Amino acid sequence: MEQELETIQQVYNIVVEFVISYSFQIVGAIIILVVGAKIASWLGGLVTKLCEKKNVDITLARFLGSVVKILILTFVVIIAIGKFGISIAPFIAALGAVAFGASFAIAGPVSNYGAGLVIILSRPFVIGDTITINGVSGLVEEIHLATTILTNEDGEKITIPNKHIVGEIQVNSFANKVVESTVGISYEDNPEKAIEVIQAALGKIDDICSEPPPQIGIEAFGESSIDLGVRYWVPTEKYFQTLYRGNMVVHKALKEAGITIPFPQRDVHINKIEN
Repeated sequence: MEQELETIQQVYNIVVEFVISYSFQIVGAIIILVVGAKIASWLGGLVTKLCEKKNVDITLARFLGSVVKILILTFVVIIAIGKFGISIAPFIAALGAVAFGASFAIAGPVSNYGAGLVIILSRPFVIGDTITINGVSGLVEEIHLATTILTNEDGEKITIPNKHIVGEIQVNSFANKVVESTVGISYEDNPEKAIEVIQAALGKIDDICSEPPPQIGIEAFGESSIDLGVRYWVPTEKYFQTLYRGNMVVHKALKEAGITIPFPQRDVHINKIEN
């Protein structure tokens, strides 16, 4: 028990001596860190706003603002450490050795950061675009150095590591997504009239884009029907909602116009064999 008390007393004496000896340095370092952090945040935000005023892409503007903030914070930490009379050279050497040893273990995360930098600088897509990569599709909500976050109409967040984006085939349809469907009409009906009816019906839906306009035409000649291909663009966040509404509107319009949507038919011939 006495030894524990002596140990506690020694630790207490060391702490008191340290505080007395470096009190002004500690206070100065804290002030430098607090003021420096505020200045870094302010300058980072200022750079982002200036880039936005110059019509710089929002993703690149945020990236430049973050870089400025990190650089300033780095210098602030170096200055704060210097208040204690500590040389940062050994720390830099140690960090270099640690980074070299850990480079193999963090190869994946590093490749994500490298790919993120490529995305931010080359800008194959920006926030608000609709992209499809490796069968995954969604609206770009955020672009970070490590990941890109997409959202879909169901409110789901899809996080894609950036290394799986760079070097892959990307489809960018910007803010909209195409709806593709097929409507079959009877061979006895006039396809030109059917196309006009569908065109007019889709024109009543506000969410369907006028540019580019809907594309409607004969897609194929089926066994039981003339197949009309229908393509139109809708906002990605309203894709299924507009698709279902469009199908209902087209069905009603064709029915009111007296145009038949046939069902598959087969002619069966029975040959009677007499003995």
